[in-house]
Amino acid sequence: MTESENKKEKRSMEKKVVDLLKKRGLTVSFAESCTGGMISANIVNVPGSSDVFAYGFVTYSDQAKKKILAVREKTLKNAGAVSAKCAMEMAKGGLKRSGADICLSITGFAGPGGGNDQYPVGTVFMGCCYHKKCKVREFHFEGDRNSVRKLGTEQALKFLAECIKKMGK
Repeated sequence: MTESENKKEKRSMEKKVVDLLKKRGLTVSFAESCTGGMISANIVNVPGSSDVFAYGFVTYSDQAKKKILAVREKTLKNAGAVSAKCAMEMAKGGLKRSGADICLSITGFAGPGGGNDQYPVGTVFMGCCYHKKCKVREFHFEGDRNSVRKLGTEQALKFLAECIKKMGK
C-alpha cells in the first residue's frame, strides 16, 4: 500500500467512525496516554465531528490518570500504567468524567524506552466502554516511537468502529 493509499484509508476510517456515531446518535470521548491526543486530533479532521466528539483527555502521567480518570493507585502500582487493567479504568473514568456514550482509552510503551520483559516497547492496551460494557485489547506494534503512536491511532479507530457495531446491539 502506498503512503497516499494509507492516508486515504486512515481518513476514511476517521470518517467511518464519525458517521457511525452520528447514525446512532452517540457521543465519544478519548482517554489517551501514549498517543498524546493523536486519536482526538484525527477525529476532529472530519467535518461535522463536533456533533459527536465530547472530550479528549490526554493523561500521559500516572498522576493525571489518577486525578482526571480515577485510575486507582493500586492499579498503577500492581498492574502498571501499561496494562489491561489500567486501560479499562481509563475508559471507565473517561466515560464517567465526560458523560459521553462511549469512551476509548489507550496506554502503551511507544519507546524507545519504558518497556520490560513482559511488555516490550510497542505494547499497547486499548479499552472501550459503551452501554456499561467494556472491552480491552492488547496490541504489539513494531517501529520507532512515531510509528507506534500512528499504528496505535489507526488501530484505535478500527477498534472503536468495531465496538460501536458489536457492543451497541
